[in-house]
Amino acid sequence: MMMDRFFRLGKPFLHAMDAETAHTLTLAALKSGWLPLESSADDPSLKLTLWGRQFTNPVGLAAGFDKNAEVVSPMLKLGFGFVEAGTVTPKAQGGNPKPRVFRHPDSQAVINRMGFPNTGADVFKKNMETFLDVKPRPAGIVGINIGMNKTQTDPAKDYCYLIRALGAYADYFTVNISSPNTPGLRNLQNRENLLPLLAQIMAERKKSCGSEAPPPILVKLSPDIEESQRETIADALVESGIDGIVLTNTTLARPDHLPYPFREQPGGLSGAPLTETATETLKSFYRLTRGKIPLIGVGGISSGADAYSRIRAGASLVQLYSALVFQGPALVKRIKDDLIKSLARDGFTSLSQAIGADHSASLPLAKKVSHGG
Repeated sequence: MMMDRFFRLGKPFLHAMDAETAHTLTLAALKSGWLPLESSADDPSLKLTLWGRQFTNPVGLAAGFDKNAEVVSPMLKLGFGFVEAGTVTPKAQGGNPKPRVFRHPDSQAVINRMGFPNTGADVFKKNMETFLDVKPRPAGIVGINIGMNKTQTDPAKDYCYLIRALGAYADYFTVNISSPNTPGLRNLQNRENLLPLLAQIMAERKKSCGSEAPPPILVKLSPDIEESQRETIADALVESGIDGIVLTNTTLARPDHLPYPFREQPGGLSGAPLTETATETLKSFYRLTRGKIPLIGVGGISSGADAYSRIRAGASLVQLYSALVFQGPALVKRIKDDLIKSLARDGFTSLSQAIGADHSASLPLAKKVSHGG
């Protein structure tokens, strides 16, 4: 893969500089159009129909990589089945002071305290219009991750504004209420705040997007939710009627094996150290929702084995970001190839058959969400 050769040549240069500067250069290179982007057709066993949308494969780009929807087309051309752009807020904001992104290659880990820096909904909308004008449009689903401005005191206003402003451009929305880097944001995960917020968002979708195939509404949750709170939150999400849950965002926890001074950086931890916690959280929510709500697994996915484990645990789709920093774009194809082999090994002819397979004995009465093709 030509793009991977570019990554291997450029990685020492990129990793010698500040992580955010390296990311900015990566985006510029992707936007330039001169990078050799190529991907092959996906194997039929990886196809999935979810929310009336056709996914050619279940491997997606997590939010945070493309905050302003600048490189949706190049990332789809790398072989992702879907791309989640954002987090976008109504007004442009600079985020937290720099430096605010730190990587530790030996641990395959990243800590960030970005604070939703982005150029705002108007620029995001223009970038999406540019993407949609590309002919032929690359295959793939595009989700939009939405957040609130740091100065907003009424969160529903920001989320509802973004539903109105960007509803025509989203294959789905993810409501981000779990970043640890915006003060008070995670309080929205509490039932007393969550249900009213989601009710207003769902009402706004109905009003602004119509009733015929409106964009699904997903909620992204934290891996740091106490086990005692999960059932209450899961019940609230089922009650709310939302279409999906993204599990999980970054964590404030610091595993003992992380070295000093990296572990002392404030912010959300992502990458390999999050794998176990994110998987356990997803398993828990699949069980608590009895498979009634589609889940997207994200957090510490850096191999085909990680992705397949998340699918068997209950994820319909998976996302990655941090692993790309260390392994480069060839990871996408490796994961897809490994998924094909894992499905065949376990006797599955389609991805949908593997979703939640680890729960089949423990949830005999569960009514799993329906997946097509």
